[in-house]
This record gives sequence, C-alpha cells and structure tokens, in this order.
Amino acid sequence: MARKTGPRASTSSGKAGGSSATGRNGSGAARSVSAGRGARVKFDEIDLAILDQLQRDSKITNAMLAQQVGISPPSTLERVRKLENEGIIRGYVALLDASAVSKGIVSIVHVTLRHHGKAELEAFREEAKDFDEVQACWQTTGDEDFILKVVVTDMQQYEEFIVDKLSAIANIGRVRSNFCLGTIKDTTYVPLDSVANGGGGE
Repeated sequence: MARKTGPRASTSSGKAGGSSATGRNGSGAARSVSAGRGARVKFDEIDLAILDQLQRDSKITNAMLAQQVGISPPSTLERVRKLENEGIIRGYVALLDASAVSKGIVSIVHVTLRHHGKAELEAFREEAKDFDEVQACWQTTGDEDFILKVVVTDMQQYEEFIVDKLSAIANIGRVRSNFCLGTIKDTTYVPLDSVANGGGGE
C-alpha cells in the first residue's frame, strides 16, 4: 500500500554537495509541463533533482535529500509536499520480489472484445481493476483492445483466472496469452529528460 508521507522529515541542516541542482538560494530555471489532464505545473532544476532522487530511493531522509539537491531541509520538504499535492508524486511503495511470495509466473494477456461501444469498454475496465491477479491493465490500439499483466502462483491458478474470472466477463471475444520466460528489465523509474530539455515548456 502506498505511503502518504514523503522522505522522513529532519530539522538538521542540509549542505550543498557536488551533485546539487542549484545554489543555496534554491533558484532554478522553471519549465512548464502538463500534470495529469489539463493542469500545468512549473518545474525547475531542484524539482527535477528531487524527483530523480526519490525515484531512486524513496526512503531517503529529508536532510539527506536536501543535501543532495542543495537547498535547506524545510525548503526541500515544502517542495516534496507540493509535488505530492499536485499529483506528480502519486505515492511511495515497497517493491516486492514476486517469486519470493510465490507469484513467479507472469503472463501478458491480450484481450479482444466483441463489441466496442463506450459502455462495453467501461464495463471491462471496471471488471479488470477488481482482479488481484492483474498487476497492470492497458487499453491499446491495434488488434487487441486491452493488454493485462497477470501474476499467479502456478498454471492451475492461471487456468482458474482465465476460465472462472476473465472469460466470465460479458462481451469477451478473444483471449491470447504470452508467458514471460525471464525478466530483462523491470523498473518504475520515469525518465525526466523531456522536462529537463525544456520539452514541456509553453
């Protein structure tokens, strides 16, 4: 479950290090990017440094984060809270080793619906969100309408999911599965290069 709090607060002084984003005055060139749907948020180099550090280590203390980005701990905490409140930072989670909790079988499931009206698409979206086995669900272009990432314990559980849950949804037309043989890359890191290069500017 996502933690609602950010880096652990501390009142100790932060000192600018070699990797700081700007000087101690906290100023930086602001860039404007869209957040979610519609809203436009101003980022500067310090914001980007904070987002980079928190993506790499969300357990970092506020004092250490302040030292890394080169501003005071109170200013750092204020910026983190703003990024949280604006929905840029959606939450903080523990990333588990799926195999360690007996969920080592991963399948990419392609789903095609029979009918594609607004109500039919919404009905599938609502159903898919409720399945514990579905770790991710994307609505896509192309031959399939949805792609699911499914994690299960064994083939029996996978068969039960396909037969008893997924296929039981009204309007399912076709289901096609690909099983993952190994993980080459699996990251939650979102690249910040488009913002850093001014790609989000007005």
